[in-house]
Amino acid sequence: MTSQTSTSDRFNAIADRITTALGSLQALAGSVILVVVWALTGPIFNFSDTWQLFINTTTTVVTFWMVFVIQNSANRQSKATQLKLDEIIRAVADARNDFIALDQAPEEELAEREQELKQLANQDRRPAGPSTGSRAGRENGASGTTNGTSGRKATPAGTSRRSR
Repeated sequence: MTSQTSTSDRFNAIADRITTALGSLQALAGSVILVVVWALTGPIFNFSDTWQLFINTTTTVVTFWMVFVIQNSANRQSKATQLKLDEIIRAVADARNDFIALDQAPEEELAEREQELKQLANQDRRPAGPSTGSRAGRENGASGTTNGTSGRKATPAGTSRRSR
């Protein structure tokens, strides 16, 4: 298992370096130069089938390999971002830990959470008026129905919105 892990780690490191290098301005310039040189050699090779096949085969193979390299880097970056967000959710007192596992939740649950968060966001955006009060007023205790952080209903003292 150690050799598999080290092989995987080496592949990840190489994939990251390749993704960074090939996403650079220098790589773009190099590819443009390669295509220009290829086009300029057309008359030398009488625009033969082999001459055309060279660029077609080269670009196809490189593209095919890059799909895997880029996907590996994107998967790892996405996972790292998800772990960072999970840690923030875990660390924030009012956050609900059940959001941590949403990436494996069914589509219906994701839609429900999205709707819930949109409603909470809309509550925070309502204009100040006599019936709703301003956000500052809620934070200063003018409205006894919210906890002052997001317009959500306050929880009784000593209880938590978190599920651990």
